[in-house]
Amino acid sequence: MNILFAIQATGNGHLSRAREFIPYLRQYGSVDLLVSGTQADVHLPYLIKYKKHGISFTFGKAGGINVADTIKQLRPFTFFKDIYSFPVQNYDLVINDFEPVTAWACRIKQKACVALSHQSAYLSKKVPRPEKKNPFAEAILKHYAPCTWAIGFHFNSFDSFIHTPVIRADIRKKEVSNQGHITVYLPAHSDTLLVKNLIRIKDVKWEVFSKHSTKEYRVQNVFVSPISNMGFTKSVVSSNGLLTAAGFEGPSEALFLGKKVLSIPMHGQYEQQCNGEALKKIGVEVIDKIDHNFAYRLLNWLENKKTIALNYPDETGQIVAKLIEEKKFFEPKKETPSVVN
Repeated sequence: MNILFAIQATGNGHLSRAREFIPYLRQYGSVDLLVSGTQADVHLPYLIKYKKHGISFTFGKAGGINVADTIKQLRPFTFFKDIYSFPVQNYDLVINDFEPVTAWACRIKQKACVALSHQSAYLSKKVPRPEKKNPFAEAILKHYAPCTWAIGFHFNSFDSFIHTPVIRADIRKKEVSNQGHITVYLPAHSDTLLVKNLIRIKDVKWEVFSKHSTKEYRVQNVFVSPISNMGFTKSVVSSNGLLTAAGFEGPSEALFLGKKVLSIPMHGQYEQQCNGEALKKIGVEVIDKIDHNFAYRLLNWLENKKTIALNYPDETGQIVAKLIEEKKFFEPKKETPSVVN
């Protein structure tokens, strides 16, 4: 069987999850990888056959998206050319983790496409949303990478086709400890803003992994490093907690490890706002932004917020087996996506 696995590279979670699925997919045939997007900091230890520009947003430095640079990075003619020229018809199975080039190529060429992503969980109305929904953002979640069938992932199994998070094997195998520091990953905030606020709480060591720094440095009790998959894993496994945005994989791993989590969803990023609502439902502290009250809320979280340990079983092999087993039922012409229960 010839399998195409197409992966979004905006953020690091998609690639981290793909690393867990690829060995299982290889048990059923040859696997070609396609990656599109420009904002990932981790890499796959596998040959990537296709690299596409795709559509990505750019992280800002004040807690949100850099709109100007996001628009600047758009290449609409390249995007549509890639869609119409990509040979999805050469594959027996196309699996897609929120990757738009191959998703739309499948839609146009009437080829089945299976979504295997966190974003596909939002095809369910049961998944938490903010009180005020954003219809435009909802449409993007639904149509950015259209699919024939969907397998979703979320912090809880909110619907029958939604599984709990895929936790990296190197996280599952680590010995967990608590050395007292707090790991920080807020890619849409500048080092300057973070350091300015974190040094106010002096009796805590802060290990900041920055998207905006190319070198390690220290300011008092704040240690800043460029993003490193190995470094981040070592830090969070031995931490007291994680201060992060409202992405999916980072909070999931911290909850699995039994670490306390404080989340600051990116403003202007609807998916993160939704994730923030889901985190609140399981008891995670979520705040809107870094402002004049931030140090107080941070200190209150450190002193009073209890850890939440969630059991996320390893279902990766079973999910792939189920997907392969039900491949024959995929119907590419359905107007609304089906789900693999």
